[in-house]
Amino acid sequence: MARFCYNNGAIEITPANIVLLNCSAYFMEMGSNSSGSTAPNLVGQTEKSLEGITYWTWSDLLMALKQCQDSFPVTNSSLVLEKVLDSLIAKLALPTVASPFRCSLDNFSSQFSFDISSTCSTRNNCSLTTRWFEDLLFLNVNLFDKMIRIMVSQKLDQATIFKFLIFYLKSKLLSAGLPEKRQITEKVISLLSLLDRSCLSCKGLFDILRIISSLKRIGKCYKLKLERLIGSQLDQATLDHLLVPSPHRKHYMYDVNLVLRLAEAYLRQGWMTLSRLTKVGSLMDAYLIEVAPDFLLKPSKFAALVSVLPDSARESSDRLFQAIDLYLEVHTRLCEEEKMRLCCALNYEKLSAETLQHLAQNSKFPSRRSLQVFISQQSKHSSSISNHMYSFKRLDEFRFCSASKPNESDREGTNEQVRPCARKHRETRNLKKHLQQMQCRVAELEKVCKAMQSQMPNVTKKRLCNSGKVRSLPKLCS
Repeated sequence: MARFCYNNGAIEITPANIVLLNCSAYFMEMGSNSSGSTAPNLVGQTEKSLEGITYWTWSDLLMALKQCQDSFPVTNSSLVLEKVLDSLIAKLALPTVASPFRCSLDNFSSQFSFDISSTCSTRNNCSLTTRWFEDLLFLNVNLFDKMIRIMVSQKLDQATIFKFLIFYLKSKLLSAGLPEKRQITEKVISLLSLLDRSCLSCKGLFDILRIISSLKRIGKCYKLKLERLIGSQLDQATLDHLLVPSPHRKHYMYDVNLVLRLAEAYLRQGWMTLSRLTKVGSLMDAYLIEVAPDFLLKPSKFAALVSVLPDSARESSDRLFQAIDLYLEVHTRLCEEEKMRLCCALNYEKLSAETLQHLAQNSKFPSRRSLQVFISQQSKHSSSISNHMYSFKRLDEFRFCSASKPNESDREGTNEQVRPCARKHRETRNLKKHLQQMQCRVAELEKVCKAMQSQMPNVTKKRLCNSGKVRSLPKLCS
């Protein structure tokens, strides 16, 4: 300022001093207010120098942006700040991605040199489209918000913007205090709504969800926004994504309430294709098999998971049967009504022949007549009862065929020809046989779990299901 005043308004304006000169000129009111004024116009000179901003290097722009952040409140409009942001984002949109990232530190002030030099050594390991992420970590949350909005308005690649949001969030949370962590997290979630959902990564969204779970007092509205976004991408999720530990003070292993909310958010879209819906159905079946061995999981929660998706989400009900079978095997004290509610979710028409044969001999499942009575009682509250009633006909056939050496007195459907004493004797004998089978299978499952826990803790475990096919053991049994 002194040099400008004592040299009759002659001063060299460079990217290194233009921001401070412009700020000082406005503060000292060194702009010409009238056409006849002879006072040096420093404001005009600095603004005219901005015409050459397109020739500034990447490091020049970063230096100017950091000076803007230190000199101006972001809420106040500044011509220099707008010009710097526009020019910097324009460089990011250049087809030659490498051009913005040349580390020219010749005229770079030592107090800002860490912004570039600290990242030049690591850029060889970074993608060309993400090398600039570390350069912009100095942005405070308000300037970050302003920059993201300009990026979206200038049609910068939204998938790259999403990656930058995740990178900024994870990096800033390493050193921020709790209030700042909440502010940054809520700001990032708000900015996600500006992006097209097709550009969002399901893995990235779950990363934010895990961050939220470790923070306290995040606004409920922000949690709901994030869950709605994840729900819209649920067909891209994997089983590992859904296996989120239960919240503090909850005794069950996984956060089943979260998965229920995600599934409901997915269904609320109302426009998903059948192929996407079946992907979610397969994912939910895998999740059910994983959570079924949790003996602390309440029947009401498991039943809600079983019935949260429509029947059209499953091409086959075999894996759903496996999950229910495993749950009944672990939860031996369920009342008949609780068993009924679980088993009524099965569409017997979608069970394979092998599964139907196993079901016909499975003592853990309620009898056909009991299910029919229960479904009839619930028919006033359900529109899909007729499908289940019809599917029992096929189940009857497999019950009849699965009996060894049947005679006229053993076949179900001809019970009117059997004397009451003989029928009672047969039922008692079958009950004892089923109880023995159940005890043996429970003991076998316990032995397998104990052996694998002690001998192969880091190896993927397998077990044979009753149909003879190999499938992975749930993680709760590993």
